[in-house]
Amino acid sequence: MTIGDTGTSRKAQTHTVEFDGTWLAELTPGERNTLIATFGGWALDGMDVMVYSFVVPTLMVTWHITGGEAGLLATSALLISAAGGWLAGLLADRYGRVRILQLTIAWFALFTFLSGLTNSWWQLLVTRGLQGLGFGGEWAVGSVLMGETIRAQHRGKAVGTMQAGWAIGWGLAALCYALLFSLLSPAIAWRAMFWIGILPALLVVYIRRNVREPEVYSKTRQTIGAGHTDSVLEIFRPNLLRITALTSLMAIGAQGGYYAITTWLPTFLKTQRHLSVLNTGGYLAVVIAGSLAGYLASAHLADRLGRKPTLILFAVGSFATVVGYTYSPIGNHAMLALGFPLGFFASGVFSPIGAFFTELFPSSVRGSGQGFSYSFGRALGAVFPALVGYLGGTMSLGHAIAVFAVSAYALMVLAVVLLPETRGRDLHASIAIERSRAPNIS
Repeated sequence: MTIGDTGTSRKAQTHTVEFDGTWLAELTPGERNTLIATFGGWALDGMDVMVYSFVVPTLMVTWHITGGEAGLLATSALLISAAGGWLAGLLADRYGRVRILQLTIAWFALFTFLSGLTNSWWQLLVTRGLQGLGFGGEWAVGSVLMGETIRAQHRGKAVGTMQAGWAIGWGLAALCYALLFSLLSPAIAWRAMFWIGILPALLVVYIRRNVREPEVYSKTRQTIGAGHTDSVLEIFRPNLLRITALTSLMAIGAQGGYYAITTWLPTFLKTQRHLSVLNTGGYLAVVIAGSLAGYLASAHLADRLGRKPTLILFAVGSFATVVGYTYSPIGNHAMLALGFPLGFFASGVFSPIGAFFTELFPSSVRGSGQGFSYSFGRALGAVFPALVGYLGGTMSLGHAIAVFAVSAYALMVLAVVLLPETRGRDLHASIAIERSRAPNIS
């Protein structure tokens, strides 16, 4: 089946999707190369980002920094990554998906490596901030590239599989931590953790040799004129404003809920439930395994059930899980087992987002629209942990976590309900719309 197949044929094949890997064999060489490149890029980016969570205790002791200063290092990178996502999306619309993807990966890898050479909190703040630009940009461009390259029949699975690379990267960071901190002194090991962050740069060579611009992007640029560039405010014009607003709200809900849970739940379970299992590698392994399973299951369901039902299902599962964590009496053994659904739902909610956003925005502003919405959600979602901490001063921490997590996922569900279903959407059909818009764009 080609991208331009009829909707009837597409629908028939969509309903035969099974939870196996046979679809991988159906990919063309171009589709497969793009999947390998974006999956590898996101996995290694995930490894680089999660490295910080492993080395922060050592940095606090070595540099005598406070918990607030350590938290600011994490928050600053997250906030700057939001700007990086929109900027990279704009550049990808103007100069091409593949070229900007290479730039974001190289940029991200370079500043992760340089973080290992820093000697003060201020120096690390700068390198972490610059790293964030590449981190935000890589997802924005990589998901658009995947969405435009993979045919509609497999788009949800492919983009969701790329998202699953994050769990692989998280696991690699944990393995590197165990290995390096057992072989090296802490003063050298934390630096080595950042130095391995140069590895994603190797993907640039692979991408240059094997990945090409999506046909739908190339045709769109030809249609609207090679010299034409859309305004940065194009996604806020009346014909796109509703999509931009709703996708932004959806991203706020998904990421706000995720950050509220992952930032404060371990503290709640340690300080108020006094659970020791959180300090074990076994608990981390269970959560990572749940995350990987959630990413992949959600990716398949996005093509089988549709984008909207899958997103709603995982959002409901996420706030049900956090309510169970915060209001039910949990012992160490139950805590270990419940790490799996926590990772499954909280991570799986992200798998359909890339394909859904790709199908909602027209090709000429797809990078800008997708990059802005997801990044706007990341920026405001990053505020949720601070709000939980503030509210935790007036009520129990568990109740504060539940209030913000449930509110976030409820906001996400509302936005999803108001958006159209896009499963099986032919991106080539939108080129005719671009052609009708072209003469009127100044």
